[in-house]
Amino acid sequence: MIQQFRTGVGVDAHRLGAGIPMHLACLTWPDEPQGLVGHSDGDVVAHALCDALLSTAGLGDVGAVFGVNQPEWADASGASMLEHVVELIQSAGWQVGNASVTVIGNSPKLAPRRDEAQQALSKAVGAPVSISATTTDGLGFTGQGDGLAAIATVLLQR
Repeated sequence: MIQQFRTGVGVDAHRLGAGIPMHLACLTWPDEPQGLVGHSDGDVVAHALCDALLSTAGLGDVGAVFGVNQPEWADASGASMLEHVVELIQSAGWQVGNASVTVIGNSPKLAPRRDEAQQALSKAVGAPVSISATTTDGLGFTGQGDGLAAIATVLLQR
């Protein structure tokens, strides 16, 4: 029997670094003093979504598709990575039903730009994406302001 639906989870985390633009949820956050350090733009939301999409479709993970040994993806935007992953999963016979992402960290404050972030993510994925945020009340690297993490869930359908 061929599976008609699959669900999956993806996780990503990056440390913050000075002098780097903040890219999060396919948006640039110009008022943030630090950005996320990474081979690409460090967008933990986009990366968690990429991991969820790839693993759910049985196609690996972000490291396999966009690894640091692939210079063509250096400084790539989260949106371009998501668009590429969607092409890969569609080639494997899957469509995105919907997705949800939770950002874990203190800053930037997501609420003022939530609608904009959801629109940008939904455009890149080609399906509805909802986003929420939480802090860890001072615990761990996210709570101490050293980085951000994200957890994504996706529904794929044939």
